[in-house]
Amino acid sequence: MGMPSLLSRLVLIIFVAHFAASKAAATRPGFIYTRTGGRCTPQFWSSRRESWPRMVPQRAAVSKVFGPGVFERYRSDVTLLESTTRNDDENAFAGLLKQASAALLNSYARKGFPYSAWEVKTLLLQALVSKEAAATQAKQFSAANQACD
Repeated sequence: MGMPSLLSRLVLIIFVAHFAASKAAATRPGFIYTRTGGRCTPQFWSSRRESWPRMVPQRAAVSKVFGPGVFERYRSDVTLLESTTRNDDENAFAGLLKQASAALLNSYARKGFPYSAWEVKTLLLQALVSKEAAATQAKQFSAANQACD
């Protein structure tokens, strides 16, 4: 068996192995990123797939919706839409605002949501006293937002 024959067989084996591997990969499901969640999550509201309740326009400033008590923790020009699109959930106060904004929208748009609008506003203001309180309240809002549909 000569060197060219051996080389051509090696190339053929590599080609067949590559083809078989790519065919197997094509039939196997891969990782696909999707935005999971129901119709009540911050991700859903930020996607604008449904019109927002008239009581809370997308461009409304958080300080106008939740009251002047939020000035200590958030910029005065942050809008509700911005708050639902935030990705800094490791920051307790940012996570609280994100989940509270979704909860407020749900309180207006979803019958049977466990919080009324004034409860969401009050609980947000009360949770601004510490990082621990903010994180705890954010988890409670998140659980309500996830359970809602």
